[in-house]
Amino acid sequence: MVLTHEMIAPVMFAGLAIMLLSGFPVAFALAANGLLFAGIGIEAGLLEPALLQALPERLFGIMSNQVLLAIPFFTFMGIILERSGMAEDLLDTIGQLFGTIRGGVAYAVIFVGALLAATTGVLAASVIAMGLISLPVMIRYGYDMRVATGVICASGTLAQVLPPSLVLIVMADVLGVSVGDMYLGSVIPGLMLVGLLVLFIFVVSVVKPKMLPALPPEARTLRGTALFSHVMLVMVPPLVLIFLVLGTIFMGIATPTEGGAMGSAGALVLAALKGRMNVKLLKEASHSTALLTSFVMFILIGSTVFALSFRALDGDLWVEHLFLQIPGGVMGFIVVVNLIVFALGFFIDFFEIAFIVLPLLAPVAAKLGIDLVWFGVMIGMNLQTSFLTPPFGFALFYLRSVAPKEASTAAIYRGVIPFVLVQVCALLIVIAFPPLVYTLIGTKKNIDITNIRIEAPTNDYSSGSSGGGIYGAPGGGIYGSPAAPSGQEAPAK
Repeated sequence: MVLTHEMIAPVMFAGLAIMLLSGFPVAFALAANGLLFAGIGIEAGLLEPALLQALPERLFGIMSNQVLLAIPFFTFMGIILERSGMAEDLLDTIGQLFGTIRGGVAYAVIFVGALLAATTGVLAASVIAMGLISLPVMIRYGYDMRVATGVICASGTLAQVLPPSLVLIVMADVLGVSVGDMYLGSVIPGLMLVGLLVLFIFVVSVVKPKMLPALPPEARTLRGTALFSHVMLVMVPPLVLIFLVLGTIFMGIATPTEGGAMGSAGALVLAALKGRMNVKLLKEASHSTALLTSFVMFILIGSTVFALSFRALDGDLWVEHLFLQIPGGVMGFIVVVNLIVFALGFFIDFFEIAFIVLPLLAPVAAKLGIDLVWFGVMIGMNLQTSFLTPPFGFALFYLRSVAPKEASTAAIYRGVIPFVLVQVCALLIVIAFPPLVYTLIGTKKNIDITNIRIEAPTNDYSSGSSGGGIYGAPGGGIYGSPAAPSGQEAPAK
């Protein structure tokens, strides 16, 4: 049987799926699949061996990518802040602030989840920290287990869409758009989702008040001036750090990498001011940062090897043709993409989705005229919904690993379902109203290339002819003497 480009691309993709499902490490599965089918393509006469000479240059390009330096910086910042007790202090403070109203601790969990998302940017860190700190408090004061576990998982997934999310950094690099634009585009959708979660808790507290009791008086230890002073002391430093990091990026003063470096330095300063900076904390933060960064870089290297062979075998054209056949045009493409990404989010991590699937979808989206910043924000909203959905949502597994025995797996699964519906509503709003993404970025001037006209000079191009020309001296021209006004001769040299 003779292999053709039309046959080998889908076989290569199927081979990758088999390798991933077999449990082979993702980074090595990608690289092995790419090299295997590159060899098959060369033997079948579909590829030139010289193609593989491009591989070292691409790998060096990954290592010299300045944008990817933001990943270890933001990871280190988040781990330092989380392990120095910032989440615990924020939860206690906001809980005291909202303790007099029903659902006060749930509101605190949402707001602290948003702040953690804006400082850690890592889903696992946010969910685990909130589960360890807030779940025992809510259980102690009589919160319904379903609401307590659901709100923790939902607030933890905010790390996917609120800057400086690692998700957004990776997605911007894969899609080839500005990290600053991706950050700006995700601000309003992310804050809208926070507002929808708060609205849902408010509705539950009104409809079923017994599910969300207020804190008893003995639990509210701070009041009046003491409470105000404590709020200022605990909340202002992380808010200032967030403003310095994101504000400088949004205003164009710093790049995301420089903002991440500044955030890491600021986190170290805050931990030192709290008296919690020590060698153990530094070692743990450095070790966790190195693990996550190595994980991302190896997957990126593997995906580069895979993409080089896949595109050389016209796999990108096969994928493009496949998606362009979907009925419904742009909306049909968006629906199918959301369903695919949502399903993949059950089984594989975001980084794997970003490096395997997004490079295949982005060219099709661009060809359909879809703005890639909006496309990236939509994918981020979709992923955080799939990470929350039973039975395979990653957020559920993270919470289960730290939840006490009172919180059964069934209660966690039942509790997140209403929050999944809230996040689906947020995703639909982003799809229906793209200006939510564009508002802070601003409108970009589009140039209509159909109205551009190129007019060639009618004069001859000889040097020294009476008609002049663009290279001649008499008669003017670009490099000659100034052209004479109408009805006059050019001045003599």
